[in-house]
Amino acid sequence: MTYTVKVSLQEEHDGRWSAWIESLPGCATWGYTKDDALRCLHEAAVLVLEDMIECGESIPAEVESGDGMEVAIHL
Repeated sequence: MTYTVKVSLQEEHDGRWSAWIESLPGCATWGYTKDDALRCLHEAAVLVLEDMIECGESIPAEVESGDGMEVAIHL
C-alpha cells in the first residue's frame, strides 16, 4: 500500500530543518539538512501508519492526497 502525505518543512535559526506531517499528529522530526529531515520523517511516518493500521484506526483522508510538498510512503 502506498500513502501520500503533505509535508511541512521549516529551516530553524541554527540551520537545522524541522519536518512534520500535520495530518498525523505527533509525526515530526528534524535533520541537519532538508534531505536528513525528510528521510527521518519518512521513517517516522511509516511507523505511525503501521501502528494505526495494526490498532485498527482509520487513516486520515488527508494522508492519501494533498497539495504542496508530498512524500510517498510504502507499507
